[in-house]
Amino acid sequence: MTRRREHDRMQVLLEALGEPEGDAAVRDLIAAFGTRPVETAAYRIGEPAVISRHLRFGSGGEIVLHDDTVTAVILHLTPTPFASRGLDLDVWIPGIGNSATFADFRASFDVSWRFAEGDRYFVLDAAYLRPEFVKYGGRRAGDLQRVAFTVEDPKDTCRPVHDGCPVCRELVARTEDDLFDLDGTIHRLIDGIEAGVLTSRDGPVPLADLLTLHASALLERVESQVTCTACGRVACLTLYRDSSPTFDHLPLDAALRRPHEAIPPVEHWGDAARIAAAREAMRYVDHEPGSWFLVEQHGDLYLDSRYTISSMLDDSCLIRLDDAERRQYHEAGRDSLTDLARRIDSSGPRREGSPFHLRNLRLYPDDGRDYSSEIRAAIADHTWLARQKQAAAQRARTASAAEG
Repeated sequence: MTRRREHDRMQVLLEALGEPEGDAAVRDLIAAFGTRPVETAAYRIGEPAVISRHLRFGSGGEIVLHDDTVTAVILHLTPTPFASRGLDLDVWIPGIGNSATFADFRASFDVSWRFAEGDRYFVLDAAYLRPEFVKYGGRRAGDLQRVAFTVEDPKDTCRPVHDGCPVCRELVARTEDDLFDLDGTIHRLIDGIEAGVLTSRDGPVPLADLLTLHASALLERVESQVTCTACGRVACLTLYRDSSPTFDHLPLDAALRRPHEAIPPVEHWGDAARIAAAREAMRYVDHEPGSWFLVEQHGDLYLDSRYTISSMLDDSCLIRLDDAERRQYHEAGRDSLTDLARRIDSSGPRREGSPFHLRNLRLYPDDGRDYSSEIRAAIADHTWLARQKQAAAQRARTASAAEG
């Protein structure tokens, strides 16, 4: 290592990012960490599979390679199973010590910063710098646990230290020929949910419907998502109409940004048992854009009403209509619901003093029911049918114009 690099270890680190393992810059970084890793861990991630190798050094450094390319470098500042005391950070980042707060980083790096998974990180010229604190905020000296430099934006990728999560790293099943095993992977996901180590994510396709909906060929892509309770990563299993399945681990924000087509009503793709179950579920009745949705189940009517919390925030209150409200609805129609929605809004249903507070089934569900998911499913059916009608009307207009 040259004298310049001995006195500028951060530059050594940055030059190694994005380079193959045999590159001179990577060799320099290995030498700076202590010549030889005391531990090497390898994980097979996702589908298509990526081989993640972690070179861990007794000094507290860690080099993360995906398919033999350096994608991250982690500076551990507290003891780990492979490092008894951790690195001295100011040797690697001049002016920043192991007790640094986020304010100290901000003062040293005159660059923009962003949010990811509750952390703030800095955008450097050719990398991202993410201080990781024991507690959110990084306001107190002594809370700094590690610093990660990554090639990819932390908003779009999981923390490198979670590659080896013992709960979710083995979710992908493979055949004896080492091919992706879709059925086996689904079984592992279901087993994880039943064991409580994974939780289903609302929004995409439920795991129980994934294969059936995919077989219908009604959608270009169908996806199920589950969240790991240990590391917080979201596993996304995606089936495509015209290409091979994929399996990705993503942070929550990135999973939320994934594109999803509206799910068609179950009558268009489900078997008899699934259709029968859907008929027992909530169904869309009516709505007022931006104000309320009305749904029905077993003769009960439910109003999901938006209300304002502040100029920057709103929420919704779900109530089951009582006898008087049902009577008003049948006598006066939807105007009675608009008036009821105004009264809900003005009462501030988040407050205990509101007459709608204890009636809010989102806060106080019967028998632990997930009303939010049931409401979304009912609305999704309506949305899909509405889009189908709009598309048909547009096709008719186009055909009429062509004939004219």
